[in-house]
Amino acid sequence: MRIKVIVRSIFIILLIPCLSWAATYYVDQNHPEASDTNPGTESLPWLTIQKAADTIIAGDMVYIKEGIYNEQVIPQNSGSSGNHITYLAYPGDTVTIDGTGIPLPDWYGVFDITGKSYIKVSGLRVINSTDSGILAWGSNHIIIENNYTYNTVSSGIGVWSCSNIIIDGNEVELACNDGLQECITVAVTDTFEVMNNHVHHGGPGTNGGEGIDAKDGSSNGIIYKNYVHDMNSNRLGIYVDAWDKHTYNIDVYQNTVHNCAHGITVASEAGGLLENVRIYNNIAYDNEEVGIWIANWSLAPQQPMKDIYVINNTLYNNGNEWGGGINVMNSDAEYVVIRNNICSQNLSFQIVIEDAPQNLFVDHNLIDGFRGYPGEIFGSDSVVGDPMFVNSAEADFHLQVTSPAINSGSSVDAPNFDFDGNPRPQGAGYDIGAYEYVITGVDERSGGIQSMFRLYQNDPNPFNPTTKVTYNLPSSNYVTLTIYDLSGRAVQTSVSEFQTAGNRSVNLDGGNLSSGVYFYQLKAGNEFIETRKMILMR
Repeated sequence: MRIKVIVRSIFIILLIPCLSWAATYYVDQNHPEASDTNPGTESLPWLTIQKAADTIIAGDMVYIKEGIYNEQVIPQNSGSSGNHITYLAYPGDTVTIDGTGIPLPDWYGVFDITGKSYIKVSGLRVINSTDSGILAWGSNHIIIENNYTYNTVSSGIGVWSCSNIIIDGNEVELACNDGLQECITVAVTDTFEVMNNHVHHGGPGTNGGEGIDAKDGSSNGIIYKNYVHDMNSNRLGIYVDAWDKHTYNIDVYQNTVHNCAHGITVASEAGGLLENVRIYNNIAYDNEEVGIWIANWSLAPQQPMKDIYVINNTLYNNGNEWGGGINVMNSDAEYVVIRNNICSQNLSFQIVIEDAPQNLFVDHNLIDGFRGYPGEIFGSDSVVGDPMFVNSAEADFHLQVTSPAINSGSSVDAPNFDFDGNPRPQGAGYDIGAYEYVITGVDERSGGIQSMFRLYQNDPNPFNPTTKVTYNLPSSNYVTLTIYDLSGRAVQTSVSEFQTAGNRSVNLDGGNLSSGVYFYQLKAGNEFIETRKMILMR
């Protein structure tokens, strides 16, 4: 068995001439003089990526140019703190690593990082694997960002026995074709971030296949701002499972999950203690059965859980032939909080307690469509009625100004921000649901103009190809609104003009941009500058 360990780090390329040991290399299979005997310069590049993987050392970066590379890539060297080894698609080029015809043993990847540290993999397409797409095993300080994986028998991206892992801005499609794992797998791993990923259309196999799974002794991790949808039947969207090991300190927030079997599920399949899991500011809608499920799989005599928090989520229209908003069915759990959630028009129930945990707290939830299902409850201090979403048919679950969810939540254990990243509370109290009602421009409740600059999260986010950005100007100013790519290059200026005070909104068009993570920045004279992240997903 291979062993993995990983720790988070921040990768910064320092272009300092005195660091002569940090080099940039090139792989370009289409270059007429490409050869692995070359020095790897842009004019005399290497032919294969594996040549780079055999050669580059701490601080080095390899640009991989356009092409379909039919090879397995196994890095041979590690980077060091502050000096990652970086594998990077050349800007604007489509770089595909194709595993067709390459038989992989179990627990291997087409891009396989085994027992290494401080490695960054960015912007690659990894397709057609007989096992995993990108795999890290027994490694640490690994960054996997802005890649695309497709048609993998097992995980599109998998990390095992690692520490300090970042999985950011990737797209994973058609993973887990009977490979027993998940589209993105994080197992036996300490200190991890899984964020801004687009996971969809899992494979047709009957085993495994959850969208994102943190499991089997993983700890100290966050899963946030992911978009998971259209998993195959019986596949979970986001899953946190202790299996048979102590699994703890995991936050799941600001994710959107729809058209899966279940939206977000926590479990202890084989009896390991699942402890301190916080699920907040998530949106789960149109899933086949349950939006959020605290489960008991009955694979072990006991299914221990402790300190499970389900707070400020929005659950809408979950359940096909059966199902509902929130299902609690684990009597072995201890201290479970269900608070400040909107449960609206779910099929069989809104909140049901099938097997009550010890120390269960259900309060300040909004219930829309109580069904009377056995075990269904309102809880204490509940609000009953239509939450008045902006447009539920278009999956816009922001609140209208007249929503009964506004100012009706509890401050106890509530997050200090909402799905969009706006601070909580905005008004006299905390709102119920994933979104805090935000006053924009002229306050519909007080008639006044906001007295501070504000840049709001774009909506929708992720988007394709257009999205709206709203901002407030308390005074007249010269305003610029600019979009930047991950390298910091300005790719579009949407506003550049003098504007008077008030609330403004701009429709951004990403039609000329490729899928990926971008930043939009608002400047108002010398008085205000703020930047937010957005994701374009085609």
